[in-house]
Amino acid sequence: MGLVKGKFLGALLAAACVWGAAKPLGVFAALAQPPPGKFYQGFFFSASNPDSDDESEHNVTAADVRRFEQAVGKRTSWVYFSDNWCESRAFPAAMCGWISSLGKVPYVRLMLRSDLDQRHPENLFSLKNISANHFDNDLKRWAEGARAFGRPLLIEWGTEPNGEWFAWNGKWHGHAAGPPQYVQAYRHIVEVMRDAGADNLQWVWHVNWDDVPVAHWNRLENYFPGSDYCAWLALSAYGPLTPRTADGLESFREEMDHVYPRLTKLAPGKPIIVAEFGCDIHHRKVTAATWAREALQNLFSGRWPAVIGFCWWSEGWENDDFPAHNSDLMILHDPALTAVYREELRAHGNRIQETPLLRDQR
Repeated sequence: MGLVKGKFLGALLAAACVWGAAKPLGVFAALAQPPPGKFYQGFFFSASNPDSDDESEHNVTAADVRRFEQAVGKRTSWVYFSDNWCESRAFPAAMCGWISSLGKVPYVRLMLRSDLDQRHPENLFSLKNISANHFDNDLKRWAEGARAFGRPLLIEWGTEPNGEWFAWNGKWHGHAAGPPQYVQAYRHIVEVMRDAGADNLQWVWHVNWDDVPVAHWNRLENYFPGSDYCAWLALSAYGPLTPRTADGLESFREEMDHVYPRLTKLAPGKPIIVAEFGCDIHHRKVTAATWAREALQNLFSGRWPAVIGFCWWSEGWENDDFPAHNSDLMILHDPALTAVYREELRAHGNRIQETPLLRDQR
């Protein structure tokens, strides 16, 4: 098959265990791939709303997780949240603790940034400053906290580097000069944390489905840190993100067909997750329920065999001074969308791996 899945089942039976028996693996434990043909379902929810100006993307609670799982009828395997260094540089032990207590893997989006705004250069946590060892002590302490946590952690840094909205995109670093700086910073962060013994960190490299801007220097391939620096690949693939979006109306299938062959060519054998997908529930032409049904059916069809997981991005935000223009991707805000999601998960219930499977990665 040319994929890890094809040879995985034997290793899974020999080395993987369910969450409840994970403790003996300690800091060497990692989230294993699900059995061939199955998928993990992740969870993201931002309690922020367009009126709160709270864009921290970590305001999620155990009650939010339970509410979602009851609504869609299937349990999730990881909980995804942002760890913003403009708020704290300490390892988020409390957050990871309650997520782990639910039998789920914390998925940390490490956000080295000095504010929560987008589309501007980063002066403090710049790529050059990261690579020049300016934050090594902070990174080491964070990694020591992760090691002390002692349970598996999914982690990403430099989310969607081929999108100009984040400060680590090449647009803010001299265009063509940017991707090499990103790769150097990415590798530096991973190496510092590995040297600190945080072997329970499972690194995920996460790109956008298309390159924005479309330019040769900004191709996602230019940002790849190398197979030794990530266990999994991840992508974001969205429908319309605002009620008034006039372009970018590609279907989920069109987006996946565009990015999937690029990722599998770049890193053959690496598992892929759809870390973020979703659709605004008030768009004038695209119905979120229809968009979601087609997305899930295509995922479950086996069209993209390297994909092993997905996560609907439940968030809302303000776009301007007109409330009618606010974005709302909150799955539980749309009864039709919630019903479709539940129906598809029920119809393909045997394809959902609800319990995280662990392996010893030594």
